[in-house]
Amino acid sequence: MEISPGVKMLYLDYQGAIVHPILVWDEDMAILIDTGFPGQFEELRAEIEKAGVSFDQLRGVILTHQDVDHIGSLPEILQERGNAVTVCAHELDQPYIQGERPLLKDGQLENPPKGRVDMTLMDGQEMPWCGGIQVIHTPGHTPGHISLYLKNSKLLVAGDSMYSINGVIQGIHPPTTPDMEAARLSLHKYKELDLQSVVCYHGGLSHAHVHDQIVKLCEE
Repeated sequence: MEISPGVKMLYLDYQGAIVHPILVWDEDMAILIDTGFPGQFEELRAEIEKAGVSFDQLRGVILTHQDVDHIGSLPEILQERGNAVTVCAHELDQPYIQGERPLLKDGQLENPPKGRVDMTLMDGQEMPWCGGIQVIHTPGHTPGHISLYLKNSKLLVAGDSMYSINGVIQGIHPPTTPDMEAARLSLHKYKELDLQSVVCYHGGLSHAHVHDQIVKLCEE
């Protein structure tokens, strides 16, 4: 689904679990936000190319956090693109993504996906790629969870800080959120954004009165 020019919400189905990486591109580069489950690389590549974007245009991968359904295709992306791609994540999740520590929620996996992180991101940082991508540190789901604000399209990529059902934002998902207090505080950061739409990794696009939905969630 193309949300706005140069922004597409991808659709990956893993045994009935639907996840939504985001592809952002312009005439110079393409940026992928999150990478799906392990084993979804070819499906991910096909989704990118369906947008009319060559996989060879991919210059950056931004990981919202360390969970296996977000970093799953990172090894294959790095194998395919090598040093042509810059991998970005928050420093608090970097050692888990790089395999230096066991994943917080999937530590039992014998061979979890892993890959290098080239650039660590900070709260408030703005990357100039594709019209401007602002980093929002939103811990709770993981210590280094980040959300991203795409300035041109006024889109919030919420990662797993919230989930949605049928276009309605449901708020935090407690079973997968170890630090609920931090997660609730993180939601308040969204109130200051000029938003037209929100994409939750689980649930997809919401575009009806999203600011009002978020304010209501913050008051609960």
